[in-house]
Formats: sequence, structure tokens, C-alpha cells
Amino acid sequence: MNDYFKETPNVDGQFGEYGGSFIPPDLQIEMNKITDAYYAISKSHEFISELRSIRKHYQGRPTPIYYAKTLSEECGGRIYLKREDLNHTGAHKLNHCMGEALLAKYLGKKKLIAETGAGQHGVALATAAAYFGLECEIHMGEVDIVKEHPNVVRMKILGAEVIPVSHGLKTLKEAVDSAFEAYLKDPITAIYCIGSVVGPHPFPMMVRDFQRVVGVESKEQFYEMTGEMPDNVVACVGGGSNAMGIFSAFLDDPDISLYGVEPMGRGEQTGDNAATISFGKPGIIHGFKCYLLQDEQGEPSPVYSIASGLDYPGVGPEHSMLFDQKRVHYKTATDQECLDAFFALSRKEGIIPALESAHAVSYALELAREKPRQSILVNLSGRGDKDIDFVVDNYGYGDD
Repeated sequence: MNDYFKETPNVDGQFGEYGGSFIPPDLQIEMNKITDAYYAISKSHEFISELRSIRKHYQGRPTPIYYAKTLSEECGGRIYLKREDLNHTGAHKLNHCMGEALLAKYLGKKKLIAETGAGQHGVALATAAAYFGLECEIHMGEVDIVKEHPNVVRMKILGAEVIPVSHGLKTLKEAVDSAFEAYLKDPITAIYCIGSVVGPHPFPMMVRDFQRVVGVESKEQFYEMTGEMPDNVVACVGGGSNAMGIFSAFLDDPDISLYGVEPMGRGEQTGDNAATISFGKPGIIHGFKCYLLQDEQGEPSPVYSIASGLDYPGVGPEHSMLFDQKRVHYKTATDQECLDAFFALSRKEGIIPALESAHAVSYALELAREKPRQSILVNLSGRGDKDIDFVVDNYGYGDD
């Protein structure tokens, strides 16, 4: 497995036919500096020691694995949750944000720039900026600013400048566009800290590597709890950082089934979902090649999901490769299935999940019914504090 991470991606940032870097020459120069710096310091004792200290004493890692006893008894199967919702700031995003910010300090950068959909990446990066004494600029679609108001407040309290994005669908894809434009204006003093395993090389690799801590912990913890490995591992997939984080530890074991759960939203019609691998085809977006929801001209199609962190027309290039290789199975969950899982986990286990994570929980419940004798490990990638106002205002308390 170590050979896999040394060889994947290749030196050009390719995951099979996906990934790479399709950006302007001036920006490529800056991206090469980031790549060189990452390779230079990521394996150094000083960098690793500081990152491990941050994870233990600041983030509160390792996060635990929890056996969802009530849900398991009701649905069958044995459902376990990797509690990334207990990571500081409430999601897995801080795992790579602290690493990216530490890299930015090494490069002498003064400002962190990023996009956010659900706001979890924005909050995590604003937290990292505060920790390291850096400026922070977060681009967020106006639709998501309304949906995820609690996270907008958190970003501002942490000192970040939140830039509203008012063009297009005013959601995640447009936020990425806006953040890239801001970075292009000042690539010398700023760094664009991409929020998932997407974008030009080295970000799909770098974010995956920082998120591997989730998989490493999970493998050790699950074996300690049960004396065996899980039969199935499930995670939601938008860009796919939380999924790559937990999948990374199990890729070399063909007996463990891996499931990425995409948002089916309101249905299969174009613009009603963001199920990229289910309905997309290879294309280029934001400087990299991946499966992409696109029109006949190759332009990204409109997308939708109840979960702001999943409504992106592309997906990580490593996910694209793993789909082609049939190593990971990609499934879907609708808005309604997501909401049902959101309330089920809240009522049965006392855990309010992020809407993004509820997609994974939804499929795990389905899988438990299909395979009642098997174990299922779910990456509960975030907590639902950010979503409760939106859910209650639009869907009530789940009593209907």
C-alpha cells in the first residue's frame, strides 16, 4: 500500500487518465512552487512533529469510533461511525486545512484564500488562519450563505472575510470560480487552499494525504474494537475528501467493499442532482480532469443537492480512477433519503449529522438491511449544527 501512495498520482499529478494541471502558465509556476514545497517538507521530522502535535492537542485527534447499537438493532447489520463530527470545528476539513496553512507559513504566504459550500471548509480554514496568524478570505455562494448562516457567523468571528458570490447558481461551483479569480490576482502573497481532493496538482494528492489520518485511525480502532476489519466502508462524495481519507486505509484489501454515496437530490433530471460519477463523463473543470456533469459543449451542468457541501459538478480525480477500476462502488441518496437518515440518527443515537454525512448514513442503513450479518463503517464526516435552522425551517422536525 505504501507503494500506491508513492506512485499515485504520478509525477504529473495523474491518477490514471484523470487529474493533472490545466491552468495558465503564470499560475503553473506558483503551483510548481507549492508542489516542490510539499515534497520538501511533508516528510520532514519538523513538519510531521508539528502537525501531529496540532492534531493531538488542538484538533482533539484521534476521533473515536462509535457502535450505533440502536440503529443496528433496528436495521440489521453492525453500523459503526467514525466520529469526524467530534474533530475540532465539527468536521473532517480541519485535517487538511491545518496542513495547508502550515505549508503556507513555510512558503511565506500572508493570506489564505478558499471557497466553501456548506461552510465547514471555510470555518476550518478560518480556524487555521487564526491559529497561524494569517489573513483569510472565503468565497461563498449567496444561496449557501443563507442556508449555512451559522457557519458564516463562525467564519466572521474567527476573523475571515466572507466574499458573497452572486453569479450563476450562487453555490459551490461559482464560489470556486470566484476564489480562483481572487488567487490569480495575487498568487505571490496568497495561497489558494482547495477544500477537497480536487483542483490542479498537487491539491488532490495533498488533501488526500492530510486526510489519510482518518483511515489510519479507523483501521486501528476498528480492529481494536472488534478483532477484525469492517466488511464495508461508506462515505459521502461531493469532491470526495472525507471519502478518500477513510478509503485510503482499505484500498489494498479486496475483501472490504468501499461505497461512495453521491447526492441524487430531487431526481435524475439534469440540474436536480449532483451525482457526478453516476451521470457524468470525463471532462475538465477548475484545472483538472475528472468525471464531470456537463452539457454537449463540455461546460459544467447546473447541479443541486440539499447538502451545500456536495453540490459540485466534478469529483476528485482519484475517485474517477477508482470508479474505472471498480475498486469503489458509487451509490446515491436522494434529498428525502438524506433527511430520513438525518432524523433517524438524531432520534435513535442522539447524534445530529451534517446533511452531507447523512447521505452516507442513508446508504449504510440500506446496506444494513441487505447484509444483516455484515459490519459497516461510516465516515460521519461532520455534525449538523450548521444545518438545523435550514432543516427545521423547510422540513419541520421530521414528525410527518
